[in-house]
Amino acid sequence: MKIGHFPPPKRSGLTIHSLIIIVLAVIAIIGFINLALTDVGPAFLVSLLIALAAFMPIPFFVYRAYSLRQADYYLDRNSLSISWGLRVEEIPLSNIEFIRSVDDLTYPIALPPFPIPGGLLGTRRHPDLGAVEFLASDSKKLLIVATAKRVFIISPEDPAGFAQTFARNTELGSITPSDAKSVYPSFVVTQAWESGLARYLWFSTLFLNIGLFIWASLIIPSTPFVQLGPQFNGSALETVPSTQLILFPVISLLLSVAGWIAGLYFYRWDKERVLAFIVWGSSTFASLLFLLAVLFIITTPT
Repeated sequence: MKIGHFPPPKRSGLTIHSLIIIVLAVIAIIGFINLALTDVGPAFLVSLLIALAAFMPIPFFVYRAYSLRQADYYLDRNSLSISWGLRVEEIPLSNIEFIRSVDDLTYPIALPPFPIPGGLLGTRRHPDLGAVEFLASDSKKLLIVATAKRVFIISPEDPAGFAQTFARNTELGSITPSDAKSVYPSFVVTQAWESGLARYLWFSTLFLNIGLFIWASLIIPSTPFVQLGPQFNGSALETVPSTQLILFPVISLLLSVAGWIAGLYFYRWDKERVLAFIVWGSSTFASLLFLLAVLFIITTPT
């Protein structure tokens, strides 16, 4: 461990998040495969709901796993820096009133919603401390960082070493005064939203995917079979149930969500913003290609 760095425990949290992502991905894949093999009816609707319900939380857990992997607490003579994914907090040491264990509280503090290891994130209210923001991974190593304006809960791997380093740095005094800084994940979205090109690409991708879902939903009940499948040596395309068309909007949506998140990742840095627009533009183009693919399939005579 480098001097000044006190990262939170990560192994158990990353393991649990990885297992959750794998289980949800398997359920979603099975659900989407069943869509292609099920006739339109109650079973089709159930498979669709299960697949979507399993897929929707995946980006949430992927981001939490990424945030935990990048999480760090850095303490020097000037400030305490808390990094948790896209969430960054810079606190000058002169603004910190005290750092102590949560075990010293008269009233226990409630953990945030979904308190799984590696993801103790969120805000709670405490009768003595007021609003408290969790940026921690291990409920057994929680420390309170109190400032005049806000209170944070962190969980360094070595709480005792962290407290000792803070006390020593406080006694030595600050070398260079620093400013407080708060960055939230929503800030990146807000910043990108100010770009007209970003908004155009986002809405284009959204409307293409919505249109693709609506179109596929209208085609499936009215067209029992479509020609879809591999073609070998000039043979005719295989005729399959039209329910398999639902895979096109589903795959398009998955790629669009992944592209949107990847674009936000690159948009954080000025030098990488061109890559963000390339990714978002590629998502829009891919959605258009899926739309054209469906058009080609339904215009191919069966």
